[in-house]
Amino acid sequence: MASFVTHLRCARCDARFDHRQLQHLCTCGSPLLVEYDLEAIAAAVDRPTVGGRAPTMWRYREFLPVEDPANIVSLGEGFTPMLSIGDALKELGFTDLWLKDDGLNPTGSFKARGASCGISRAKELGVRSVALPTAGNAGGAWACYAAAAGLTCHVAMPADAPRINHLECRLYGADLQVVDGLISDAGKLIAQGVAAHGWYDAATLKEPYRIEGKKTLGLEIAEQLDWRLPDAIVYPAGGGVGVIGIWRALVQLKAIGWVQGELPRLIVVQAEGCAPLVKAFTEGRTESEFWQGAQTFSSGLRVPKALGDFLVLQAVRATGGTAVAVSDEATGEMMRRIAGRTGICAAPEGAATLAGIVALAARGDLAYHERIVLINTGSGLKYAEALAQVTPP
Repeated sequence: MASFVTHLRCARCDARFDHRQLQHLCTCGSPLLVEYDLEAIAAAVDRPTVGGRAPTMWRYREFLPVEDPANIVSLGEGFTPMLSIGDALKELGFTDLWLKDDGLNPTGSFKARGASCGISRAKELGVRSVALPTAGNAGGAWACYAAAAGLTCHVAMPADAPRINHLECRLYGADLQVVDGLISDAGKLIAQGVAAHGWYDAATLKEPYRIEGKKTLGLEIAEQLDWRLPDAIVYPAGGGVGVIGIWRALVQLKAIGWVQGELPRLIVVQAEGCAPLVKAFTEGRTESEFWQGAQTFSSGLRVPKALGDFLVLQAVRATGGTAVAVSDEATGEMMRRIAGRTGICAAPEGAATLAGIVALAARGDLAYHERIVLINTGSGLKYAEALAQVTPP
């Protein structure tokens, strides 16, 4: 297949970079984004053609950066179910409520999307060894896809990340380093290894391609709702790459005429014990401050400072969205409610979105009749410790 990528662009200063070479951050220290010839994509493919392809995220290959299909490393990720859950949770009052269940991806989380795209492109560019810090699930996903691609993977994660994440990294043969601290401390350790050994730095937004895999969430939401966009998409943000990816996907779809009207309001949910994006949004800031003493049992939300925070805040504001923080207690209640009423074992992060919209509706930021899509980013089965906390004896 032909690639429709034109160049890489700095998200802050708009400097251009050659996508045919290995690139990481801009010289100004900001993330690079992949840009495409959207007119050429529109001329090359249409919605019915995409709809006839295999149900994985690679059905949208024209919107993705891999040039040679032989380099695609896929385990069937993407095109996860879009489930109507309003009737099952009718006591909450929402009449058009949907859940995008990304816990059914390989490795049990939406991190498989970014890993599939990131590893595929790294392989295509000749990378042999990747490295990343993680709060948990991203480490397992990148270790998995690196193993499938025959690459070496180095992972650093907090000691108190879910134990399953430690085990899966080791199972896939990754070099795992455990740190007493947060993902920010794990990041420092990986940065040292990158500098000393020349590993390919696959930390969040330090390479351009993870976000492209996450972008497929937005493409799928549009297609699965018959190309009619919802009123709001609610996303649990740690690093926030998914919400940036969804935003970029919807902007691209609108640019080529595949969707019409206003974009959905993008809404960010965080935990009260680690809510730097919510604080920055509320205070009208363009970037967040480092969150001291970050603590929440939603391990994927325990990110005290995201490299792409300014892009997350741009996405929320550009779409008229908002941000809200929820307690671990409310999240636990919603984990039980979702499981007991819908049969979906949602990750704490996914359940936090339901707690978030309850709070937003109560304060008047969401209407009960609106079409709302919640993103469940992972399977609750990967959070044995969290399940033990919220499950009745």
